[in-house]
Order: sequence, then C-alpha cells, then structure tokens
Amino acid sequence: MTTPQTSWILSANDGHTHFPLQNLPYGIFSTAERAPRAGVAIGAMVLDLVVLDEAGLLPAAARGTFAHDTLNRFIALGQAVWRETRARLTALLAEGDVLLAGNAALRERALVPLSDATLHLPVEIPGYTDFYSSREHATNVGRMFRDPENALLPNWLEIPIGYNGRASSVVVSGTPLHRPNGQVKLPNEARPVFGPCRKLDYELEMGFIVGQTSALGEPIDVADAPAHMFGMVLLNDWSARDIQQWEYVPLGPFNSKSFGTSISPWIVTMEALAPFRRDNPAQMPEPLPYLRQQGPNAYDIALEVALQPAHASAATTVCRTNFRAMYWTMAQQLAHHTVSGCNVRVGDLMGSGTISGTTPDAFGSLLETTRNGAEPLTLADGTRRVFLEDGDEVVMTGWCQGEGYRVGFGEVAGKILPARTALA
Repeated sequence: MTTPQTSWILSANDGHTHFPLQNLPYGIFSTAERAPRAGVAIGAMVLDLVVLDEAGLLPAAARGTFAHDTLNRFIALGQAVWRETRARLTALLAEGDVLLAGNAALRERALVPLSDATLHLPVEIPGYTDFYSSREHATNVGRMFRDPENALLPNWLEIPIGYNGRASSVVVSGTPLHRPNGQVKLPNEARPVFGPCRKLDYELEMGFIVGQTSALGEPIDVADAPAHMFGMVLLNDWSARDIQQWEYVPLGPFNSKSFGTSISPWIVTMEALAPFRRDNPAQMPEPLPYLRQQGPNAYDIALEVALQPAHASAATTVCRTNFRAMYWTMAQQLAHHTVSGCNVRVGDLMGSGTISGTTPDAFGSLLETTRNGAEPLTLADGTRRVFLEDGDEVVMTGWCQGEGYRVGFGEVAGKILPARTALA
C-alpha cells in the first residue's frame, strides 16, 4: 500500500512537524477530563485511540488494549496487529477519509490539541540495558582516561558492550531531576568525600522498546532481532562523571547512572522508520557468526542537543550528529544481549550508548565536548559550561528527513534541580 502524503489534519502537512501522516507514533496522554490512555500524535493533535476503539474503527484484535496507562498490552499483540492498526489509522487520517473526518461529533471527541495533553511514560519498563556502541564516543573517552594511542579496549571491537541499568528511575520528558549525591575521589585526597556530584553530564542516546517476549534460554538470532522491536525513543542517559570515575572499577556504573534516565513520550514505530534504514557501518574485524548481519540495520536519524541555563533567554545548540554512524546496530545489541540465554520482555528498554560524530560539534556529551572540563564551552549568552549547573535544561530532538516531510521523535527535555540534603 502506498502511504498517502497528506492528511485532512492540516497541521500534519507543513513539512516541519515531527508528526505527519507518515509517522503516527504511539504514546500515553491524559487531560483534565480523560484518564491516561493511548494516543497517536498527528500534527498538532493527539488522536484518542480509546474513542476510536469504542466507535469500532480499530482492529478487533486490539479491542480494549488502549484504555490503560501503558502501551504494553497493545504492544504484546505482535507485529500483525501493529501493522493492521497502523494501516487503519493511516486510512482514517488520510485526506479523503469520511469515517472520521466526515463525522463531526466523533472527530470532536477523538482529537485533542497537543497543547492540552499531559504526556506520560509510554510503557511499563520491566528492564533497562544501556550499551556503549559509538566508536567515536568510546575512542574519545578511552583517549582521555586510558591510552591516547590505544583508546579502545580489546573487547570493544568484538562485542556490543553494555550494562544493566535501573528501570525504576526511567522518567518521561519534562521530569526534573535532582543533582545526585555520592562518593567522589578528589585527585590529592587519600579517601573519597561525600556530597553532590560536581561533574553532571548528559548523554545523547536513542533507545528501542522490545515488542516481543523471548523465552529464558532461547537466544534471538540477529536476523530475527528487528521483529522483536516495537519502536524507538530519544534517550538522555544522565551521568555523574566524578561519581562514575570512582565507582566503575571493577563492575561498571552504578550510582552515577541510576539516579535518572529520560526518554521522549512518543514511540516511533519501526514500520515508520523503515524508509530510513541504511547500510550498516563497516566492522573490522568481522564479527563472530552470531553477530553477522544480512541486511541493513542502521537508521538515518538526525539528532541535536540544546542547553539552556536557568536565566538565559534562549537555548544554545551544542551538538548535531546522526544515529547512522553507530558501530554496533540495534539488531546486534539484542542478539548479543540474549546469546547467553537472557530473556527479554515487552516494554524492555535498550539504550544505544552515547552517539558522537567525528568533530567536537558532534560529540554527544559534555565530557567529550569540554575534554573533561579542560576546554569550557561558551554558550550563546556568553556563559561558559564545563558540566551542567543547577537550573540548566537539556533538550534533545531527532528526526528522519523524507521528501517533503519529517518522521520525528519530538523531544526529550529535563532540568537539573539542586541536590537534596543527604546524610554524609
């Protein structure tokens, strides 16, 4: 079926909206009158899927799954239902439709202005894993903290490195986070001190939502991995660099990461992203057989990060990069994650790791941009940053550019609040 290019909802057709007819991302929203429920973003509106379901306009197989405060029940129905629902929504929103566009009373109930909607975490997240899959980022960090000539550890080019994060502290865009407290080892002190993080950072990432459960002990083949993915979100893996540097040996990040991870409220489906699949990056040495890919699994997603201090009148764009440069793909991440027999569940979140390009304006963290504070970043209002200060807001956005339209993710934003008083 050829996707129509225009919708009868005019705000979906302006070429700059992140939510044209070609996108139709899923989320959870509420209003003063409506309890949290599933919706789809279309232009400047949210389409209430509960209203459409009650009107009998959505697939019977999905009946009753939209009147909940997470998308997990709908996602668990599988690819066939996802596709049928997306096709039905596309037809209802396309120019020329009469079932919805021609029914004034139904249209009035089904459409809510985005400006009137409160957006919520779109899924219940049983587990969260974060990877480390940008060669540029891993090289930059390795040069700063290990060996400028041999920045990558021997295992980095052989396996997608990752760690198990904290699912309970994943929050939706717009949720403020307090500066974390923890142990910090100062250079000239024999023992660590306890207190607020002094090197708070963002990490520009993408994440994918697992859409199909696997059984314990059964690995997911790299060729089958895309079928286990429902869609993608923007992700900010907030990081306390000084706490991280002290704690990460020998078992990796812990308190430096677990205080909060932010994701965007709209899940862009893999079907909407399919036109933007691109060839995988060259990998040398050739991966072991279970990680060898047969088709393209990279995605052309333009990404930006903006930073706005509390009293600044405007934000400064501090990073522009692209997801397609990631060395390890999502399919390889999922295949490696499960090769030991680890099972995954619907709603599991898998972070890509920091996404960095080859130039300083494409680095996805302040750690890289400022070289761990050695080279301060000057913002548009003249203020300087080495790491985040209280009151700073970080806004990340991303989109795929089509011919005359964008398939976008909206944004993931978060503001830093002062550390809470804690016992020393």
